Amino acid sequence: MKVTVVWATPTVHDVVPLELPDGATIAEALRQSGLVDAYGLDPGRLAYAVYGKRRGATAPLADGDRVEITRPLVADPKEARRRRARAAPPPRSKPEQKRRV
Repeated sequence: MKVTVVWATPTVHDVVPLELPDGATIAEALRQSGLVDAYGLDPGRLAYAVYGKRRGATAPLADGDRVEITRPLVADPKEARRRRARAAPPPRSKPEQKRRV
C-alpha cells in the first residue's frame, strides 16, 4: 500500500512517499520515513494524525493515507487569548440614541 508521511513547520515542509505492507501502522511508517532521525524529533512529544484526525502510533494505515506528524503546542491557546484580550484597547461605547416618543 502507498502512504505519505508529512512533517511541516513554519520553515520546513517534508513529504515522504512510502510503499508499506498491508496492515502497517503509523509507527512503522514513521520508522521507514526517517523523518524522526532527520530532524532530531522526540517521539515522546509528538502526536500523529491521518488526514487531520488524531491517531495513535499503533493505528493501522490504509492505502493512500497521509500521516501527519504534529508538534506539541508551544503556548496554551486559552492563555494566549487572555493575553490578547488584556492587551487590546477597551471597546468604544456607542453614543446614546434619543428615543422617539
